Amino acid sequence: MAANYWASTQRRHWLFSREKLAEIRENFRERDKVAHTQFPLPDQRLLNIYFSQRKRSELCPPLTMPTELIKLGKRMSTRQQALATAQVYVKRFYTKNEIRHTNPYLVVTTAFYLACKMEECPQHIRFVVGEARGLWPEFIAPDVSKLGECEFSLISEMNSQLIVHHPYRTLSELQPELSLTSDEVALAWSVINDHYLTDLPLLYPPHVIAVMAIIVAVVFKPSQTSFHGSAAPLASAMRDGGMNILAALGDKNGNGPPPRIQRLIAWLAESEVDIKAVIECTQELVSLYEVWEQYSEKHCKELLGRMVKSKNLDK
Repeated sequence: MAANYWASTQRRHWLFSREKLAEIRENFRERDKVAHTQFPLPDQRLLNIYFSQRKRSELCPPLTMPTELIKLGKRMSTRQQALATAQVYVKRFYTKNEIRHTNPYLVVTTAFYLACKMEECPQHIRFVVGEARGLWPEFIAPDVSKLGECEFSLISEMNSQLIVHHPYRTLSELQPELSLTSDEVALAWSVINDHYLTDLPLLYPPHVIAVMAIIVAVVFKPSQTSFHGSAAPLASAMRDGGMNILAALGDKNGNGPPPRIQRLIAWLAESEVDIKAVIECTQELVSLYEVWEQYSEKHCKELLGRMVKSKNLDK
């Protein structure tokens, strides 16, 4: 096991540029234009919300209920880190495979099963299949060998590179150094959870994500921001305020932000963290919260169900 992220397969093989990810997805579209026309799917982030959404953070617009992966995790009392690892496995798998040629319900279930083993909270395969069938009886076959076959495919597509480094560890390490309050840590943890709904785990190192989450938590405490059940005010505030605060790194003469945030800025200035990458991550989070307004669980389920049933991917 690679305890050091910098020597890990995650850094060497599973970080992409935005251009490379876009190229991969465009190649999928070009290779099978008919399937893309016949089975249109929602924005990738909306699918991520549908399959991966846990209890929403205080930064997110409200959902009527948590969706697919968290439902499975709750039924089996699974740790958050295992759910996060499962989400990363799904993202990696779909850099190698077009979603329209798979049963995504089976892929999510298999990723969950495999992640539980890797995160040392294993679940019996029959139990996982049984719980998954309880959630999605029309999409998950009772034959456990189907999950076993999918597990082999998942491991093969990831080249047996299954160790995932998460931002949670960096957050815990920085808590005493930055004197983060328990509320700030809790909110930063939620922001980290949210980032798995984007492409960020495939684009940036975990320590950059952790720093971004800390900045969001310190600058945009729920008590300081009024959301009224919408992501729009937060997105606007993050664009206006967050970028200005980060820009203060280069402002030596202005009045500057409050002392609490000045200390964070001073730490950032002295650290070797890529500030540009942190800003890009913040902007990606803004985009997530904006697109979240369009989320409809019913719409996602209908489109995916039609695709899976029409192509007999549930057999």
